[in-house]
Amino acid sequence: MEKNLLEGEQTRSPLLVHRANGRDDSEMQSNNDGESPATTIVVISTLIACCGSYVFGAAVGYSSPAESGIMDDLGLSDAAYSVFGSILTLGALLGAVMCGKMADLIGRRGTMAFSQIFCIIGWFAIAFAEGAWNLDLGRLSLGYGIGLLSYVVPVYIAEITPKNLRGGFTTVNQLLVTTGLSMTYLIGIVVNWRVLSLIGVVPCVLQLLGLYFMPESPRWLAMLGRWSQCKVALQRLRGQNANISEEEHEIREYTETLQLFPNPNIFDIFRRKYAHSLIVGVGLMVLQQFGGVNAIGYYAAAIFESAGFSSTIGTIAIAVVQVPMTLLGVLLMDRSGRRPLLMISAAGTCLGSFLIGLSFLMQDDQAWEEITPILAVVGAVLFRGMFALGMGGIPWVMMSEIFPINMKVLGGSLVTAVNWFFTWVISYTFTFLMEWSSDGTFFMFAIMGALTILFVAKLVPETKGRTLEEIQASMN
Repeated sequence: MEKNLLEGEQTRSPLLVHRANGRDDSEMQSNNDGESPATTIVVISTLIACCGSYVFGAAVGYSSPAESGIMDDLGLSDAAYSVFGSILTLGALLGAVMCGKMADLIGRRGTMAFSQIFCIIGWFAIAFAEGAWNLDLGRLSLGYGIGLLSYVVPVYIAEITPKNLRGGFTTVNQLLVTTGLSMTYLIGIVVNWRVLSLIGVVPCVLQLLGLYFMPESPRWLAMLGRWSQCKVALQRLRGQNANISEEEHEIREYTETLQLFPNPNIFDIFRRKYAHSLIVGVGLMVLQQFGGVNAIGYYAAAIFESAGFSSTIGTIAIAVVQVPMTLLGVLLMDRSGRRPLLMISAAGTCLGSFLIGLSFLMQDDQAWEEITPILAVVGAVLFRGMFALGMGGIPWVMMSEIFPINMKVLGGSLVTAVNWFFTWVISYTFTFLMEWSSDGTFFMFAIMGALTILFVAKLVPETKGRTLEEIQASMN
């Protein structure tokens, strides 16, 4: 394998894959044109890992159906509930900062087990809370757990699946996040907030039990120089009769290449040659959050009630539309390209926010009162559906494609931390923004959607059908 390994520069090796992005470079040239089947152990391991994705979605979706019950039972003010809703993201931010190092230190399975301990503690603390203090500590613990899971689950799936199946398998992660969110909305309609929290423990326990049956990532074992265990794990994943010699060779090449790069520090990512990658990665995450997705996700029930619409019907509508739209986005991503799907998705979220803002404006003016609730629910459902189509998943895919290999972990950690930080900003301030101006808040979100279209059109490259080397050469 030919390499160009100038210090600090990107590699030209077509065999290198990115460990931290949840997908393989399936569009890159490969020396192996054969296809590997999806063995039973790969399918089972993926499903067990994605229990963590479900927990992630359930944690994010919990605060919406639980809001009225918690505020009534514990006597929380709007400000206190804003702290509860937003402190999840502070815990996740801490987990995101530590996730890369921890996954390399104790392994992928070890990190999943460690994270689920914090998730279980968090769910139980919320379920048995008698005041805001216990409630917030539980939410913080839960956030820390999902911050780790948001990184390690796609990493593990990417490292165990064959390259010809990696794209499809890693999309299961995003699908289970959406499923967890939607199911929590639906279950929250029929059970109270304490029972809903206890139900959240179930997928945590399932993953802890399932970890026993999952092989460790062969690539992590290779990174530690445990080659015999790496080979055993790889053979188990591919089947006892499979020829793993070429894939084993690729893993060895990848591991040895990584060791040739100097360890970058945090300031290296801000060098001029990485500016375009950094602007695109950070910009998409900031615009994703300032578009209002988590404001609507965390407080959907409150939005419907404020608009005079049934929160139950509105919540069901959002839950039903998200999963099929996520599936549609998965099918279209490698056909239509990233840029068109991003712009269509941003245009949909812009229109959805505008309709919600218009509903509140007409309600304030007492005009067309019979249609204002309909506008609110149509806007919210349109927003969540169109967000699931592209803006939900593509920024994470783009993040994994635009940084050169020696900056992928550092760049990915920075972008992930930025995402969680601004998630906290929006989720904490949303209640206060609504008190200031309900219609103005959603019109602001609509403006951010329009700015996203402009940002994508001017700065975001199309990465469909291009190797990582081609993308990085054009950007850096």
